[in-house]
Order: sequence, then structure tokens, then C-alpha cells
Amino acid sequence: MTSEGKPLKDYLEAKNHSQAIELLHEYIHDKRNLTESLIKELHGLLLKDIEFTYAKGAEGRLIKKPLNPGKYKTRPNHVLTISGKIHHYTDPIHVKDDMEELIKWFKKENSLNIVEKAAIFHHRFVAIHPFDDGNGRLARLLMNLILMKGGYLPCIVKRVNRKKYLECLEVADVDKDVRPFVEFIGHELFMTMETVVSILEGKSAVTVDRKVVTLNIIQRESLILQVLGSENKSIGQISELTPQIKRATLKKDLTRLVKDGKVNSVGKGKGVLYYC
Repeated sequence: MTSEGKPLKDYLEAKNHSQAIELLHEYIHDKRNLTESLIKELHGLLLKDIEFTYAKGAEGRLIKKPLNPGKYKTRPNHVLTISGKIHHYTDPIHVKDDMEELIKWFKKENSLNIVEKAAIFHHRFVAIHPFDDGNGRLARLLMNLILMKGGYLPCIVKRVNRKKYLECLEVADVDKDVRPFVEFIGHELFMTMETVVSILEGKSAVTVDRKVVTLNIIQRESLILQVLGSENKSIGQISELTPQIKRATLKKDLTRLVKDGKVNSVGKGKGVLYYC
């Protein structure tokens, strides 16, 4: 455990991810081409010093799953999708061939604009799921590498939009229609650019539906009280209903509202729930 009470794995993942983002800038500066070797190198950094992850076994029990940073998976993997269905990724025996095909496609494809190309690469990489763990994080890093090399800012997919992100990926898998995912990434990139412009202009704001919104304390508290009802809600659920408020600010506002008696809370730590 770390000093903040988080599992060491969480700390290592955050540290490694930060270093991986710095490495993207080095790749761009050195004009390195996107290759299998580069992808494995980046994955090795993402999972550096992390020896295992937890996964559900055949009987639903959590088991330790050994990791091999920088090496393709040797065991099949699958996921429970947002719709509740099991989706199986590329079988390990075909990963090498599929990754080679993906790199060939990326090098030869010239008809798409860079945003479309980056989004489609992201989806195709996730569909292969070539590694034991870290595939989603790596897909987003690779997408941003492509965008940044093309002169764009990196695309930040916000946590509050995670469900939409997963839904669009599932549509691309099941219906073979990648357009919703491309449009989603385009929208998130647009929102990222608006946020950066706001910061450069000295505004303290968040962007919601292409509008820059700055809320004062009274407006924030009014919004929180509107979304809260008699049904208990976690801070994560409240955050999804109030994307205009940063999570750290929301936590402080909730603490103050509980202290003032305007909001009730039950539970402790991560399990605390709020209601009016």
C-alpha cells in the first residue's frame, strides 16, 4: 500500500502512464515511425514493475493473472461489454499476424484525415487486444501519438463519457460501423481544444456540450441539490450527473453541504452515499 492508502499497483500504473506520455513527446521529436517494436516498448513502460493483475476465473473468483510487459498475450482474453454480452478478442495465435496487418494498413492508408485514421486505429487495436493488460490505455496513447504527429493536441476522453466511449466501441465491434466511434473521438478532441483555449485565455472553466461554463459556489450547490434525491447516490454517480463540476471541487462541496445539514450521508470512505 502507498502512503495515500491506494494499492501499489494503482500508484505504479499512474506513474508509468505519466512517463509514457512524456515518451510520446520523445517519439515525435525523434520522428519515430509507428511499429510493433515501438508499441511493445510503450506497453513495457506502462506495465513496468507490475507483475500481475486480478481477473475473474471460471467460477467467478478473483485470481492473480501474471503479466508480461512488452510481450503479446499467450492466453485468450474477453470482456463483458456495456450491453452485458461477452466479447472475445483475437486469439493469441493470430495476434502477431493481425498486428502486422494493422501496421501495414496504417502506413498505406492515405484517404482518411488524421482524426479518422487515429480513431479507427484505436478501435482496430482494441479489437485485437494484443496484450494481457493495459490495452485500453495503450490504445488511447497510440491514438494520441498519431494525432500529435499530425499536428493536433492529444484527445482527452473524460471519465464522465466512459459509458458512451464503450458503447461506440461495441457498435464498431458488433455492427461493424466505426462511424459513431470516429464521431465520438472527434467531439472529445474538439472539447479538449476548447478547454485548452479557455486555459490559455486565463479562464477557470470546464467545457460542456461545446459551451464554456464557469460555476460559482452557489450555482454548484444548487446543481448538486437538484440532482440529489431521496435515493442514495455515490460521488461517482453525482459526478456523472454534474459534469460541469470538477470531481475534486464536487467532493469539497459535498463535504460542506453535509456539514451545513443541507445534504445527508451514510457510509464511510469510498462507500459513502449522499441524499437529501
